[in-house]
Amino acid sequence: MTQRGPSLSAEHGRSAVQARALLRGAVAAGLSLGSVAVLVVVLWISSPDPDSSPGEAFHAAAGLWLLAHGAELIRTDTLTGAPAPVGVVPLLLTALPVWLVHRAARDVMEPEEGRGAPSAQGAFALVTGGYLLVGTAVALYARGSSLSARPLSLMFPAALVVAGAAAAGVWTASGRPLGPPPSWAPVRLHEAMARSRFTRRAEAVGRSAVAGVAVLLGGGALVAAAALVFHAEPVQESFLRLSGDWAGRCAVLLLALALVPNAAVWGAAYGLGPGFALGTASTAGPLAFTGAPALPDFPLLAALPPQGSGSALNWAVAAVPVVAAVTVAWFTVRRAAPAHGEREEAWSVRETCLVTALAAAGCGMGTALLAAAAGGPLGTHALARFGPVWWLTGAAALAWTAALAVPVALLLRAWRLRGRTPTGTETAEAQDVASRGTGRATEPGDPAEGVSGKARRSWWPRRSARPQDPGAAEAARVSVPRPAGPRPGGVDDEFEAYDFLPTDPWHAKAPIAPATPTASATPTAPATPTAPAASAAPETDPAPSGPAAPLGPAGPQDASS
Repeated sequence: MTQRGPSLSAEHGRSAVQARALLRGAVAAGLSLGSVAVLVVVLWISSPDPDSSPGEAFHAAAGLWLLAHGAELIRTDTLTGAPAPVGVVPLLLTALPVWLVHRAARDVMEPEEGRGAPSAQGAFALVTGGYLLVGTAVALYARGSSLSARPLSLMFPAALVVAGAAAAGVWTASGRPLGPPPSWAPVRLHEAMARSRFTRRAEAVGRSAVAGVAVLLGGGALVAAAALVFHAEPVQESFLRLSGDWAGRCAVLLLALALVPNAAVWGAAYGLGPGFALGTASTAGPLAFTGAPALPDFPLLAALPPQGSGSALNWAVAAVPVVAAVTVAWFTVRRAAPAHGEREEAWSVRETCLVTALAAAGCGMGTALLAAAAGGPLGTHALARFGPVWWLTGAAALAWTAALAVPVALLLRAWRLRGRTPTGTETAEAQDVASRGTGRATEPGDPAEGVSGKARRSWWPRRSARPQDPGAAEAARVSVPRPAGPRPGGVDDEFEAYDFLPTDPWHAKAPIAPATPTASATPTAPATPTAPAASAAPETDPAPSGPAAPLGPAGPQDASS
């Protein structure tokens, strides 16, 4: 009982780890499918007079689960008998399978006691494969029912959603690294990603873009909630008209709750300007509500504004993209110009504008992706297009944020840097260039030289040269021989180097004679310096009894000592 059991070989241990990862993906699919199936079956059981069999209820649950992954369904039990597509995905229902796949891929990367963990590529492939195996079985089960999935939509976007969630889980478990670019990428991109500065800028871009998208969604949710409040009476009438019993009303309420994130995206598209389509012949926007909408009877759709030109109340929704642009600028400036004392340097104006523009582009792409997921067809003719147009919504988000966030970021940067000494072009680039030129890491206050060869200023004050007699300074400059070649570190001649303290004990030094005003200007006649000697005499020579010989700027041996 106390002896340890036989340990598995390396091959068997690897097989067990792979089987565990594959099983975790399948379990994640089963949990999400079971949650949807339980909900549908409970609603079917609670219905007082169900007009379908238990098999049809399970087929409806399977179709609803596939719809949650982005698959487009084909509904066959229509009034005309012609199949009609259903492509509007309830985004709240999508959150459950995405979170389960993400968690499964993240947990697989954590090794258990006595077992290892698969590689990042292996974990991604196994978790995704296990989930898609269950998804394929569900699609085959729902085939031929009243709600079957279109085969092409099972590959895109359903399989892509699963793969993206698994990749995000593996990336999270790995510490969210920014991996190396592909081999075909330019060399300058490889060099840029190898620096820590690139990581900090990329993190700032990602945070600002996510913050902008979140503000757009929050503003869209406020717009939708305000519309429901202003049109409370027609919304209540539509809710009561759809079903007369409490089970049917619960089903309508749950469907409306699942579509609340869709309503937030629609509200964001309305505030951005393009609005959303209510069929092929109608568009609702803040400027005007045109065309004859083809609206099904649903409570959320009963809160639409009246047809015709928009009023000042409709135009007030433009505050949503304005606040989103200010948020993008604020999150960028928090990194570009941190509070005094948190960091020694601030980003330059060019870097601030570039990072803000990239964050605006990320905000536009995220908004376009959400707009594409929140809409879709609900029929073949008049309802073939329903919801926001993704490319118009993304372009509007990019235009709003780029046009407002960049100048606001510059104003915020100037405000946060008020009272500081102008820094010119001192950024982290100056320290990187100086460290490559001198072969050592630069410290705050070190003279850094850029590509143009001009000395750059630093946040820290430099040591000023001590005043001395102009004639003695000129004589010392001429009389001291300078080493051939460039100065150490690539510093220009007009840039004064730092004075290095002597390394010998103070009692081994002879007193320094005062400067002679009639010093010779020839290279062979030494002049008396005004600064202490930079190095001591060799140990074998006796201490000099006369004036100390002047030395020039500190050489490489002095710097190393």
